[in-house]
Amino acid sequence: MSQSLVNTKPQEFKHILRILNTNVDGKRLAPFALTAIKGVGRRFSILICKKARIGKDARAGELNEEQCNKIQDIISDPKAHGFPIWFLNRRRDYKTNDNFQNASTQIDTCIREDVERM
Repeated sequence: MSQSLVNTKPQEFKHILRILNTNVDGKRLAPFALTAIKGVGRRFSILICKKARIGKDARAGELNEEQCNKIQDIISDPKAHGFPIWFLNRRRDYKTNDNFQNASTQIDTCIREDVERM
């Protein structure tokens, strides 16, 4: 079964989206396009799309500004949107003893701080 891209609204389609300082390919399916963001895997991106009420067959280029903002909100604070603590990638931080999700450039700074602490 092939999922070819049929562009019904060429004026509204975006080939490249900018989400959290990352270029996201608009031709890919939304859950798999979000995996280009550092710190977002396949399972996390599928749950993001479910929480943002984006269809699993929607292309990333078809997303409007409101949906992109919703995705950014969910990635920045997944606990507020109902994600369990065990799903986050930074549990019990050394400095703050807090649970949160690192994404994009936050991952690099946390890794650098962890290495310096050792």
